[in-house]
Amino acid sequence: MEIDGIISAIVIGIVIGVLGRLVVPGRQRIGILWTILVGIVAALIGSAIAAALGVADTKGVDWIEWLIQIGLAAVGVIALDRAKARR
Repeated sequence: MEIDGIISAIVIGIVIGVLGRLVVPGRQRIGILWTILVGIVAALIGSAIAAALGVADTKGVDWIEWLIQIGLAAVGVIALDRAKARR
């Protein structure tokens, strides 16, 4: 992976993490760095799932891939928030 791929993964992770966090109602007790990390992981896993389903490369905007990534980020934010609440 080249530097531009790493930078794009971070930027997409920020966007996906923030959108995933906005989908979750209420206040989350996780920081912005955790949100970005969850977003990056969700973007990578969501891309793999979209590729497996055959919806990763479509004409125009890949809305289904974005929805999968945002959904995974929301699940990740909820899981991390609950894990931090138990401590």
